[in-house]
Amino acid sequence: MARYKTLDDMFKAVSLRGMRILLRADLNVPIQDGVVTDTTRIERVAPTLVELAARGARVIVLSHFGRPKGAPEAEYSLEPVARAMEPFVGQKVAFASDCIGEAVNQTIKALAPGQIIVLENTRFHAGEENNDPVFAEALATLGNVYVNDAFSCAHRAHASTEGITHFLPSYAGRAMEAELAALDKALGNPARPVMAIVGGAKVSTKISLLGNLVKRVEVLVIGGGMANTFMAAQGKKVGKSLCETSFFDTARHIMANARAANCEIVLPIDVAIASEFKAGAASRFVSIDDVPDDMMILDVGPKTLDDLSARFARAKTVLWNGPLGAFEIPPFDFGTSGAARRVAELTKAGTIISVAGGGDTVSALNKAGVADEFTYVSAAGGAFLEWMEGVELPGVAALETN
Repeated sequence: MARYKTLDDMFKAVSLRGMRILLRADLNVPIQDGVVTDTTRIERVAPTLVELAARGARVIVLSHFGRPKGAPEAEYSLEPVARAMEPFVGQKVAFASDCIGEAVNQTIKALAPGQIIVLENTRFHAGEENNDPVFAEALATLGNVYVNDAFSCAHRAHASTEGITHFLPSYAGRAMEAELAALDKALGNPARPVMAIVGGAKVSTKISLLGNLVKRVEVLVIGGGMANTFMAAQGKKVGKSLCETSFFDTARHIMANARAANCEIVLPIDVAIASEFKAGAASRFVSIDDVPDDMMILDVGPKTLDDLSARFARAKTVLWNGPLGAFEIPPFDFGTSGAARRVAELTKAGTIISVAGGGDTVSALNKAGVADEFTYVSAAGGAFLEWMEGVELPGVAALETN
């Protein structure tokens, strides 16, 4: 794993009392009627905030929120998020109506040691997404040290994630450190054999991911609508299922590369079929060789689940991105939930390391009631996917080279 400095390195180097710590968080959380409806990202950054404040630092939180057009928009203000943060950090959190400028600087100077302030949305300035060095330097003048605790934003070279590191000593926060350690265990330096599950609707959205994984894992399970494309590319009939016929050659190319790399690609043995995709639709399990022309595949079947369970038992590391079927609507959550529970059982028993991520994946694990039982579940979304693709993440690379 690449070397980057952590909070422990910072604690050895400087005394934090009175120091101004610029901390990049991801506070891009869902809000409805002014109320934060999912506090997961706040909860993940809270330990770093509390630890820094306890050492007497003045903690200055930077974040984006939503997609404003490089200028202030009231609906994208971070002020309600600052209020929602207070129960998790155990103190009142101050708020500044901008993220740069002399007025903000004076507000920060007036903070007592141990206090926390959230600055207004960095995307209210066009320089944020443009990674404008002038804007990055303006942010940097507000602090003495920079801490990035937002892995979920690390795939973007923005001023508050990459540009600022050129002006300040930079460190990884606790959430960033935990994420990078978990990802290293999953793919960087994993216990082998490694089994990866990649699901979802379309091969076209995950070509780079599949191409990277066949070179890195021993077993690659393909599920969801993507599996239909792979099976059809092999001559299987998939009825009226979601299937990308224009990607048959891509699927065959990926399978050929997998064979060359000694990576076994695993596709469904049996599947759940129905004539329509709706809750409570009449469905049945059939062999993958017996899918009628007027039916659609919406999940894997019990034989496939048994096969996956046996493979989980032989694995040492399981990496998961994407559901095996249309898990949002019963009964088509059978395969995803069943597989997730089996991975959770083996993780709890200490026989495998399990790392999962991606929006649908997190939702599926929560639905199965096992998200807390995996070794690590990433809330990073796009950054997690790009990391799995083998892409260098600018926000992480900046910490490594700072």
